[in-house]
Amino acid sequence: MQKTILITGCSSGIGLDAAHGMRARGWRVFASCRQQRDCDRLRAQGFESPQIDYTDADSITSGLAEVLEATGGTLDALFNNGAHGLPGAVEDLPTEGLRAIFESNFFGWHELTRQVIPIMRAQGHGRIVQNSSVLGFVAFPWRGAYVATKYAVEGLTDTLRLELADTDIKVILIEPGPITSKIRENSIPFFERFINWQNSALRDRYEASLLKRLYESSGPDRFELPASAVTDKLAHAVGSKRPRARYYVTTPTYIAGCLRRILPTRTIDRILSDV
Repeated sequence: MQKTILITGCSSGIGLDAAHGMRARGWRVFASCRQQRDCDRLRAQGFESPQIDYTDADSITSGLAEVLEATGGTLDALFNNGAHGLPGAVEDLPTEGLRAIFESNFFGWHELTRQVIPIMRAQGHGRIVQNSSVLGFVAFPWRGAYVATKYAVEGLTDTLRLELADTDIKVILIEPGPITSKIRENSIPFFERFINWQNSALRDRYEASLLKRLYESSGPDRFELPASAVTDKLAHAVGSKRPRARYYVTTPTYIAGCLRRILPTRTIDRILSDV
């Protein structure tokens, strides 16, 4: 029988590539998006596309119900992917903004995962793949909100993997570095809503670095890879009999993982302070 996968955040970037890539590999793909107009666009491309907004618990329940109705109550794999950034210094980050990004990048993932686990328990197997980040285990300046959500995802996922170790439900992390996507562009509305940089003690540094990075296109980041690099790791994670607990993607992730193991924190701080 054709295997099924639910992928979130499919309007662009990693999610969109994963939807096309997994369909090309023979999977039945449910490519969910936060906004209905994006779901409609994907349906026009031949996808089944339930609307799932991580900040709306009702949409999580109804979107998953749509998937289960179509499959007869089964689901082989879940790829939690949808997320957004909120750039800015931690001291300028209002708690309201932090709550908002946790709703979409963490709490919604948890809610969808909790609803999927009983399905996978009942069928006796499943794969839960979490699209984390290199920022799930190292911290970069100006990315405190996003880093906090990814650190949380990593901790919750590691715990869930341990708790499901006696089942055939495999829990897996993918940790990309720079990937071609719209995450920077999509973070601008959240930056403009929550970060009062004009009145920040760090205003000069915003003007010298972060604003240019957000609003001025400078081409791909160094070592940036296309979204298909993540799809390749996703395909292995859901298709291998013995998937890894973690999949690094891009050279910076491998470097960061190595440095974190061998260098003291103070040295890593010096390396990353100007990133």
